[in-house]
Amino acid sequence: MKIGFSVKFNKAKYPSKKKLIGKYCFLEPVNPKKHAKDLYKNFSLDKKGIDWTYMPTGPYKTFSSFKKYLTTDKLSGNPFFYSIYSKRLKTYCGLASYLRIKPEIGTIEVGWITYAKNLQRTVEATEAMYLMMKNVFENLGYRRYEWKCDSLNKKSNKAALRLGFKFEGIFRQATIYKKRNRDTSWYAIIDKDWKKIKKGYLKYLSSKNLDKNLNQKRSLKLN
Repeated sequence: MKIGFSVKFNKAKYPSKKKLIGKYCFLEPVNPKKHAKDLYKNFSLDKKGIDWTYMPTGPYKTFSSFKKYLTTDKLSGNPFFYSIYSKRLKTYCGLASYLRIKPEIGTIEVGWITYAKNLQRTVEATEAMYLMMKNVFENLGYRRYEWKCDSLNKKSNKAALRLGFKFEGIFRQATIYKKRNRDTSWYAIIDKDWKKIKKGYLKYLSSKNLDKNLNQKRSLKLN
């Protein structure tokens, strides 16, 4: 009878309130009083609310409703939300979180990723994901980092693969949101993948790979 390999694992850590600081952006725990105005202004660049299509909630048509969204359950610790600050744009223009945090077995997920139009497809957008990933494996000590999304969300599925996550399958009829079905695509990176993936990120984020406007010369290559 086959069984899984033996694991000597010490409990991982919960995310802390410490900033995650990179060359082009930094992430800090959500503070509605500090971040809400910037975030709402930048998210409002999406006039049709398309970026909220596959989110469980939103879009938010008023500042008060958006601020309430930030305040309700985004500071509880699980999920653990960050605001993303672009040094180039000098503004908070994105959100991302850790969730389904299970320190005892070393699994954690990234999700609730919401990028304003001015953050999308930028080096800051990629670096933010790198900083969260690095924190998971190098500082918090997790074994597994997950990404899940609606199987119909082409952008999210494509992003997961680009960022180094491996596709693991589809959970059919996994949930219901906005009164519609969701089949969920599962992706993950495990600790033994990290060393190779990190090298790819560092090459991409190098100043040698970016022009003066922070446009990439070579695309991100992790596999």
